Amino acid sequence: MDIGEELPGLLVNEIGGMHGILHDHVEFLKKHFCLITIKEFLENKKNMSKKVQAVYLWWHKPVIDRDLLQSLPNLKVIANSGVGMDHLDLKLVASFGVKMANAPCAVSSSTADTGMALLLASARRLVEGYHVAVSPSTEYYEADFLGVEVTGATLGILGMGSIGYKIALRAKAFEMKILYHNRTRRKEQEEQAVGASYCEKIEDLLCQADFVMVVVSLTPQTHKLIGKREMELMKPTATLINISRGAVVDQEALVIALRAGVIRAAALDVTYPEPLPRSPSHLLLFLRSTAGGLSGTQPVGSGDASPTAPGLHVCVKLL
Repeated sequence: MDIGEELPGLLVNEIGGMHGILHDHVEFLKKHFCLITIKEFLENKKNMSKKVQAVYLWWHKPVIDRDLLQSLPNLKVIANSGVGMDHLDLKLVASFGVKMANAPCAVSSSTADTGMALLLASARRLVEGYHVAVSPSTEYYEADFLGVEVTGATLGILGMGSIGYKIALRAKAFEMKILYHNRTRRKEQEEQAVGASYCEKIEDLLCQADFVMVVVSLTPQTHKLIGKREMELMKPTATLINISRGAVVDQEALVIALRAGVIRAAALDVTYPEPLPRSPSHLLLFLRSTAGGLSGTQPVGSGDASPTAPGLHVCVKLL
């Protein structure tokens, strides 16, 4: 690769492939950086190490560890393409004098869209309906294959940051009653704008909501925030929707709750690990076709394939 002196080097995992940045993003990045892949860096570390001034993380890659940081003497910033940074050792990064950045607002709309899409898919049983529609064994549609109402239902939002608030905006259009729990209460005018009511205690929200949407960051305090106790507080007709991090929900407890009918359904954009193991199949995958209702996606909540995706601008602004 011809490294232009006028452009700072940007280290990326790879271009395309399973763990690489999207081809649609390359043209934009090349306007501001000279792209260096991990493979190119490792093959010519002596010459490349001083050229790299930034690292762009896509799907948590490349892995940031002490060895990599020590090999990049001119590194100024590491830019994470999404919001969550629980996969990073922030103290280690800071000890090298490197700035760390994420895109907390850039992906809030797309993540909120995914949350509402999962809510609607679960309520109207779209995933199950699709499988019935395309199954070669389907001869008729059962008369009791019914979903649940969204209009007028109660949505409980756990975590009312920028994403949670945009979910409330979307839910208002569906005439939903909105409850929320957050570390700090929103301003009164912000609550009134979306018709949201604050629940100081998470328990008060769980026992009232028809849909519980989890939108919190993964921290030691939120690890397995939703477990056996919390699910038992929910209505047996309630749906749990997780668009935060997989480890925020106790998955073993979720399997038991779905099988026992403690809650009606779950809709997950995230799991732990990702993807769930196929051999032997994880119990959550088995539930897709059994009694407990489960809708899911690969983790695409904050994804944006557009070449003008806001997350791409983080490196540019900081440098």
